[in-house]
Amino acid sequence: MQLPTTFDALIEEANQLDLYTKLISQINKDFLLANIDLEFDNAIEPLSLKLLLHETIYKLIQEKFADYLNLLYIIDVSEAQIKALDGTDILKLSEDVVFLILRREWQKVWYRHKY
Repeated sequence: MQLPTTFDALIEEANQLDLYTKLISQINKDFLLANIDLEFDNAIEPLSLKLLLHETIYKLIQEKFADYLNLLYIIDVSEAQIKALDGTDILKLSEDVVFLILRREWQKVWYRHKY
């Protein structure tokens, strides 16, 4: 599997395979498991999804760091990938983390669909 390298590529691939709603469902499921009060409607636009996730991750980093770490653990984002990010700018960091989350969630959905 070749993982998408941009948000737009990820969304395009999800739409081509008609798996965008399953991606949203997977995100909702993992956020629920992490006890984070955020649920997306299946009809949410991709840009709105990205912006809401970005806002949520930013707030978690700022205010509830333990919940943020728990979410990353539940979603199974690679620790090495997180450590490789530049943490000096929290706004940029949270944007990069959102992409890593979306990419990992996409991986789960794609594998489930493929196999």
